[in-house]
Amino acid sequence: MAEIIRMPRLSDTMEEGNIVGWLKKVGDKVSPGDILAEVETDKATMELESFNEGYLLYISVKEGPVPVNDILAIIGAKDEDYKSLLASAPKNESTDTPPSKKIDLEQIVIDKPISESSSTESKLQPSQNISDKSSSKPEVIKEPESRIKSSPLAKTIAADAGIDISSLTGTGDGGRIIKRDVENFVSNTKTQSSKSIVPSTPQYGEFPVSQMRKTIARRLVESKFSAPHFYLTIKIVMDKTIEARKLINEQSGLKISINDFVIKGCATALRTHPAINSSWLGDKIRVNKDINIGVAVAVDEGLLVPVLFGADQIGLSEMNTKIAIMADKARQKKLQPQEMQGNTFTVSNLGMFGIDEFTAIINPPDSAIMAVGTISDELSLSEGKVSSSKVMKVTLSCDHRVVDGATGSKFLQTFKQLLENPVAMLV
Repeated sequence: MAEIIRMPRLSDTMEEGNIVGWLKKVGDKVSPGDILAEVETDKATMELESFNEGYLLYISVKEGPVPVNDILAIIGAKDEDYKSLLASAPKNESTDTPPSKKIDLEQIVIDKPISESSSTESKLQPSQNISDKSSSKPEVIKEPESRIKSSPLAKTIAADAGIDISSLTGTGDGGRIIKRDVENFVSNTKTQSSKSIVPSTPQYGEFPVSQMRKTIARRLVESKFSAPHFYLTIKIVMDKTIEARKLINEQSGLKISINDFVIKGCATALRTHPAINSSWLGDKIRVNKDINIGVAVAVDEGLLVPVLFGADQIGLSEMNTKIAIMADKARQKKLQPQEMQGNTFTVSNLGMFGIDEFTAIINPPDSAIMAVGTISDELSLSEGKVSSSKVMKVTLSCDHRVVDGATGSKFLQTFKQLLENPVAMLV
């Protein structure tokens, strides 16, 4: 018997999926476990797996958006008549009461442009046949050119320039038009003409917004305008961390990164300051016992944040491996929804791009996010001696509903101590 395949809800925030492409075509044999299509959700591009045996009889949308629970395809016996099933099946199999339809103002298209003078204005305008004596202007009667006082040279210049000399005002004796009057008129006319040049139509390109970008935009706007952010920045001398990294990599053959030390330092500091590892829930504050750190990864469509679970329980070597795997899966759009949920703290590092410092927007439901800048040489004066150190700036964005200034400052002090003496977090 034929079975209807509907658009599944592949993440908790998903409202629709975008069909990127079908890997099976109508008429193909399908077995459980076969990948039918690639679906772009609000978080990643995922594979649509078949749980049915049979043949692909029908595809509703080859490419484009499909709401959750809408019909995607039909699988059944070869040459089975599926049309009656399709006709009788509801388009959307949602059990919830359908919400009232919202009007998307961006989708409203006005077929007829609105002119500068509306129809109402045109009705209120007086008829052209009715004269308005109070607003009429006295008619200017030009004096014949033969009676206009002007110098012969002024007349010649005006004639060559195609200027009606009677329209000029003379500045010579007795209002006589002279050469200077004609030249000034020509100069002013050129200036006004240059100002009235209409600029060319601006050139630009437009492209549709992906589901991922829509979700990123919505979540960041919600975070920025619902959580009262404040920011704390601190400098950290990284000489000992750089030295420790070099020794570990040389002796073990690993490729531990500075970011691994940063995440390890955050996880260790969060154990000491659990208030930073908290979430605002409206009527209560949740203090999370698990330390799950989201690691921001830049991808073509925007930003993905896979989660490193139990980060405080992981050594540098294992952390390095897991972060590399997560970043690779993010760039290949292979992350599963559960790999991007459950974060309690987030780290965003732009140091590799040469950014000295920046402020990041909190990643809900976290109460804080750390923005990591680049490492640079900095001169310092100590006991009359000038020395050079490798310095890194980090900025902690905090949700003031949960974290106070003193709490955030103490967390940063602990984090600074760990990175300036990395042996303490490696023991």
